[in-house]
Amino acid sequence: MYEYLVVGAGFAGATMAERLACELGARVLLIDRRSHLAGNAYDPLNEHGIRIHRYGPHIFHTNSQRVVAYLSRFTAWRPYEHRVLARVRGALVPIPINGVTLARLFGVPPDEQAAATFLAARAESIERVQSSEDAILAKVGRELYELFFRGYTRKQWGLDPSELDASVCGRIPTRVDGDCRYFTDAFQAMPRDGFEALFLALVSDPRIDLALGCDYRTIAGRERFNHVIFTGPVDEYFDERFGKLPYRSLHFEFETLDRPRLQEVAVINEPDEAVPYTRTTEFKHLTGQEHPKTTIVREYPRSAGDPYYPIPSPECRALYQKYAALAAKERHVTFVGRLAEYRYYNMDQVVASALAAFEELAKARV
Repeated sequence: MYEYLVVGAGFAGATMAERLACELGARVLLIDRRSHLAGNAYDPLNEHGIRIHRYGPHIFHTNSQRVVAYLSRFTAWRPYEHRVLARVRGALVPIPINGVTLARLFGVPPDEQAAATFLAARAESIERVQSSEDAILAKVGRELYELFFRGYTRKQWGLDPSELDASVCGRIPTRVDGDCRYFTDAFQAMPRDGFEALFLALVSDPRIDLALGCDYRTIAGRERFNHVIFTGPVDEYFDERFGKLPYRSLHFEFETLDRPRLQEVAVINEPDEAVPYTRTTEFKHLTGQEHPKTTIVREYPRSAGDPYYPIPSPECRALYQKYAALAAKERHVTFVGRLAEYRYYNMDQVVASALAAFEELAKARV
């Protein structure tokens, strides 16, 4: 009955299923071991009727007009520009570091030249940037590194920045202007009716059959499918032949408060290592929902649990390459998505990767 089996109903799997059904007219079986659509972007109403993000905040932002045009077929948008504050020295200041941050903490005059001069005077000369610690010290120097990055990074990754690839913290911008937005992408918005509604529209084609609470290994006769799209952990597909790929996971503690709003912005970071959680999110900022109560969540990073963040170290990359070599030899299987490619993708990057993978499949089918 089915031409394609798509494993995983997050952004990668749902995008692939939609394209295969709507563009190629193929019959698709889309499965997920969880009991819901949308993967980590799942955003149900809680017991109080407040929309939450079950697996932590998901903020959509992109510079890809192609991705925006594609997803806009399935959702209207609510404009939203994300802002984050960090609790430092008893004050809440904008992160990424910018001119406002420097003015509040150090009294730097609020102009770009003064901020640039301040940062340049503190930046350390690093001959060869190899680690995240190097990347930050080269940008902002030791004091700001200790205030904003070291403790937060150690909590988030369970490693010191000196042990992490330079790309982890190196991608965090430092600004000298007063732009307090967390992202500067051309398109910043949230699905008007939530992510789950977007996903329901994505997989609404009658040629897509959805089976939730269904593990890949329970599907009998997988050889009957012409092709498998696998978006789960690549090491799991190969029965962890070379060992388990390491991830950082998260534990979430939700709390509903009998007040309409708690925080000035959606997210407050806690860089102090003495605070056991990394950040607090208040969902009504993200959703725009009106409600007399508000729900927050605190995130506690840990090593065990659902896989969230691939660990960016040379050893982990080397282990992944062994699995990537096996994946390249698999006939009639396409590996796509964050877990299948062992990459930290934003949501728009997952969609872009899935669209590219579909195009390759479509070419091969002709």
